[in-house]
Amino acid sequence: MHLPRSLAIVALLPLLASCQSPFNRAPDAPSTAGLTRMQGALQGDNGRLFFQPCGDPRRYAVTDSNGTGVLQEASQLAGDRPVVYADLRGRFDASTNGGTDGQLRLHQLYRLDRSLAACKDPDFKLSSLSAGGESPRWQVKVTGQGMVVDREGQAPLALPYVEEQVGGGRFNLSTEANNQRIELWVAPQRCVDQRNQGVQFLAAELRVNGEVQRGCATFGGARNQ
Repeated sequence: MHLPRSLAIVALLPLLASCQSPFNRAPDAPSTAGLTRMQGALQGDNGRLFFQPCGDPRRYAVTDSNGTGVLQEASQLAGDRPVVYADLRGRFDASTNGGTDGQLRLHQLYRLDRSLAACKDPDFKLSSLSAGGESPRWQVKVTGQGMVVDREGQAPLALPYVEEQVGGGRFNLSTEANNQRIELWVAPQRCVDQRNQGVQFLAAELRVNGEVQRGCATFGGARNQ
């Protein structure tokens, strides 16, 4: 992304994150009333940030109306790349002013990634949540039919689950199988995915019989949150 020096300096400031566990306390989940969720490409141009939805030629000028820090996040992730993938929610207003197709008043970020490959993810619309981490590798995919728990060195488990909301946007999914108690705890918090260095905005903990593995999570297209 090409930004003027003044904006580039701001974009390179360290992003502050709490060292406390996100499962002790979290802010209230944001309202999505009147907002639209979309996926696409973020690109900087002459000090401005633009969003182009996947498979759509329209380009929207981005205004960070909810303090998401999108300029810093996208600039840090992009490096020398021209664009980054973004999954976001905001208010889209049609307009031809300023050589754009409209304005995006950004309200919430779900995920940022260096690759635009996620635009072609066939499972996105069917998924309600994806979570995963490393050392050792683990992944959980959640749909309306159940969840699949895949842990390094073990066969994947397809299981039903019970979801419990615990306040502040936090929730957990729990199930029992093969004498194992499996829980996935999710909380709103900026999280760097160690698998691809992308940024997600949910932290996750997979707990199997009390053993904890940490990682990141993101909502799929099937979850309106």
